[in-house]
Amino acid sequence: MQEITLAEASKNLPELIEAAISGEEIVITKDNQPVVKLTPISPVKRRRAGSAKGLITISDDFDEPLEDFKDYM
Repeated sequence: MQEITLAEASKNLPELIEAAISGEEIVITKDNQPVVKLTPISPVKRRRAGSAKGLITISDDFDEPLEDFKDYM
């Protein structure tokens, strides 16, 4: 883990971002207290239409009245 002051971070932000992307943990401090941690964002997984095909099933009796409600019908 690398700790760096806010003043140093503002001067070296591009290098710190590259270090964080490479897996290094960067903590920025202000008044000797940690205030920010730089971490990379995981890539967003795009969903494709039909990508869940075959994973979801609906039972044949889905539209049938529930047994507990027969008295109300």
